[in-house]
Parts: sequence; C-alpha cells; structure tokens
Amino acid sequence: MIARITGTLLELDTDNNSNTVLLEVGDIGYEVMVPGYTVSDLSGQLGHSVTLYCLEYYEGSGTGSNLVPLLIGFPQPGDKAFFQKFISVKGIGIRKALRALAQPLADIAYCIEQGDTKTLLSLPDIGRRTAEQIIAELKGKLADFALAATGRAQRAVKPFGEIETEALEILLQLGERRGDAEILIERAAGSLGENKSTDALIQAVYRLKNR
Repeated sequence: MIARITGTLLELDTDNNSNTVLLEVGDIGYEVMVPGYTVSDLSGQLGHSVTLYCLEYYEGSGTGSNLVPLLIGFPQPGDKAFFQKFISVKGIGIRKALRALAQPLADIAYCIEQGDTKTLLSLPDIGRRTAEQIIAELKGKLADFALAATGRAQRAVKPFGEIETEALEILLQLGERRGDAEILIERAAGSLGENKSTDALIQAVYRLKNR
C-alpha cells in the first residue's frame, strides 16, 4: 500500500469532473486523485516537488470483477482520517467526497459541528438531504478537526447581518476560504458604511483582495 508519495508535479487536471494530478517519481508517473480544496495550492506548484499522503481504494462492480485501483492524495497526514470519516456517511462515495471537499477541512468540520446546513449546501454535489445526513452522522465526531476554524468564532465581535451573510455564502461558492472571506467582508463592510448591498460588498471584497 502506498502511504506517501513525493514527486515532481507534472500535470493538474480539473476538467473531467474530478481533480487528478500526475506525479513523476523516477521513471514512473503516478496519477493521483485529490480533493477540491487542494487545487488552488497545487496549481502554483507545477514543475516542483510535492508530497501527498495517500489512501488506496478499488473501484468497480459489486461482483468484484474489473476493479480499478484509485490512489487518493492529501497535503497533510491528518486529512486522510477526515476523508475516511466523511465517506462513511451514507450516500457519499469516494468521487463525490473528492468533489464536495472544496473548502478547507477545518472549515467543513466546524460547520458540521455547528450544524451549519447552509454552508454545507454551498459545497459541490451536496444537497439538503445529504447535508442533513452528514450532520446527523458526524456531528460530535469532528471536534479535533474543527479546532483550526474555531478562531473565527472567537474573533467575531458581532454576528454578520443579512447582507454580510449573503456575501459570505456567495464567496464560499466562488471558492474563497471561509476565514479569509470573513476577514475581507468585515474590512469591506467598514469601508462601505451603512449604504451597502450584497453586490457592492462583494465588489469591495475583491478590490481589497487584489491590492
């Protein structure tokens, strides 16, 4: 079993309804599937050496014939444990989990622990029934994974209003990290004053981000 792999990142393919990378290790090229939250970081490492911590699965028919090996890679060793818990939820398979995990795992774990259905619905391929199933099966089991995200709750001086909440949901759907989005929203909202709208707030966020 391959537990870890280090090689030169030659390709990153996000066009076939899944995210895969091609790692060159010596004279061998390994195709590794990766979750969505890794794509942004990996896209800046093409041509460089990267290390991924791996899980191996076999995909095929229930009869056991024509099984295809799948190698799944993660940037941190602990991410593997989260993934194994996530795919234990009824109705979530390996490929669906890889697409759904488009935000940092700490943020997703925090949302599950908080019973935050709305944020889970912003993840790819996650409908309301699946979001409720995830919370029902995993809430109370991900506290260790959620620790990295709890700082945002401690940091907030006041809760977001309706406009800020709508802007946050849109930014998450656009692939922004929750913690970064919240900080930018707070700063942008302060610059707009009372006369703000969701669209104006999002535009202000990206003006700040692009400085």
